[in-house]
Amino acid sequence: MNTSTATPLRDPMDLPARTKLVAFGIMCLGFFMATLDIQIVASSLRDIGGGLSASQDELSWVQTSYLIAEIIVIPMSGWLTRVFSTRWVFAFSALGFTITSMLCGLAWDIDSMILFRGLQGAMGAAMIPTVYTTVFVIFPPRQRIIAATTIGALSTLAPTIGPVIGGWVTSEWSWHWLFYLNVVPGIIVTLFVPRYVNFDHANLSLLKKGDYVGITLMSACLACLEYVLEEGPRKNWLGDEAILLCTWVSVVSGFLFIVHALTADEPIIDLRALAVRNFGICSVLSFIIGIGIFCTVYLTPVFLARVRGFDSLQTGMALLSVGCFQLLGMIAYTVLARHINMRYLLILGLTMFGLGCYLYEPLTSDWGWQQLLLPQALRGFGQQLAIPPIVIMALGSLPASRLRSASGLFNLMRNLGGAIGIAVASTMLNDRLNFHYERLAEHVSIGRPVVGAFLQSKTGHISEVAGDTLNAANAGLGELHALLMREALTLTFADAFLAVALCFCVGLISAFFTQPVANTAPPPDAH
Repeated sequence: MNTSTATPLRDPMDLPARTKLVAFGIMCLGFFMATLDIQIVASSLRDIGGGLSASQDELSWVQTSYLIAEIIVIPMSGWLTRVFSTRWVFAFSALGFTITSMLCGLAWDIDSMILFRGLQGAMGAAMIPTVYTTVFVIFPPRQRIIAATTIGALSTLAPTIGPVIGGWVTSEWSWHWLFYLNVVPGIIVTLFVPRYVNFDHANLSLLKKGDYVGITLMSACLACLEYVLEEGPRKNWLGDEAILLCTWVSVVSGFLFIVHALTADEPIIDLRALAVRNFGICSVLSFIIGIGIFCTVYLTPVFLARVRGFDSLQTGMALLSVGCFQLLGMIAYTVLARHINMRYLLILGLTMFGLGCYLYEPLTSDWGWQQLLLPQALRGFGQQLAIPPIVIMALGSLPASRLRSASGLFNLMRNLGGAIGIAVASTMLNDRLNFHYERLAEHVSIGRPVVGAFLQSKTGHISEVAGDTLNAANAGLGELHALLMREALTLTFADAFLAVALCFCVGLISAFFTQPVANTAPPPDAH
């Protein structure tokens, strides 16, 4: 059945302003929920692990299963909206996300949690790219600046404040409420989307000629790639048989998918869009932004927990400044975009974001929210100046007929950048930790006055308390080892932040090759 011949719809841009704002606001709520839940568990994993009797390795899959499912479904969202229409895909996605959120809160062991988190990510994924395309469908060029700024704010604010909200909720109530919080907004989105989001018709005939080969190859490639990236740092990469097998599957299926996508008439992902200059460059920038957002949100809580010993609430509060400066950056961008060329704002934003990451480099083991304030301020402010221009320059360079498929690819690049960035950061935390510990240990010997004084002080104190000189000496050596490990770990985190900052050097160079875009110019064939 082809429902495309149903009663013609009004041009979305001719809809009443109130209808468009309500529709966009509801979709943004769903978008925010799906993006927030990627990192909302970041500062509460220890509590979840205690409640579900899970190991540290198992707990990592609470986030990874969500991200894998999201990465697989996001590229398919464009095809799904063409088949079932935007409103029904979005409504079903919101309903499924709400149900699976409840199931996550009711999880009885770590296996059920990982399963429900994967389903939650799959259900919520379609809400993410759909919002991006809606901006170009319902808003005229001048209003797209504000709409794109709003999306950019939400896309960076959500993963940043996720650990903040998660830490507070877990501290005040319990980790179960991290997921129950989605129920009320999920019901609101599910009920109101069918009423206000009515921009296109379903076309069920597309089911007969769907790119199922491309879907299969893409899913195999991305799922295996994400598994390799997640488990590789813990399993010696290609030294593990499962990692080696998944690597081969990912490489082969990825190669076949690229060949298929470039030769098929209607591929699930429009890879040819990368040949459009601005879209291709901005997809690279989206990948780098993904590295910056996800790596910093991953590294900072881990540093505060492992080095400073912060609990979930303290960690969340230390990260709060990022969200505050993101809101300020959103306001600043809305004003500046009216007077300054979009490409200049992009370059300024990338510079501030990269500089914010670089300022983590002099990290020490006593850093708290005060020392994190300036780097996080630059990072939060820079994100809001960089992301809206990337969105507008990427999707605004394509005709309307290619927006849905290209939007899935564009959003995939950001999440893929985050997944790869976190995997590389995890590897660095393992390898560089050994490197720094060995270098520090080379300068520590019993004969050195400073070391001798440290051991004598610790041994004397412990001996007075315990009354056992031998055990006191061993305890003193243990404290020396803990001190070296703490400082080595701090230097390792500094290296990881420096690596993230260097990625922005590549981004800055790429930004200079984008074609200038007027802040109010419509994309070709946008109507």
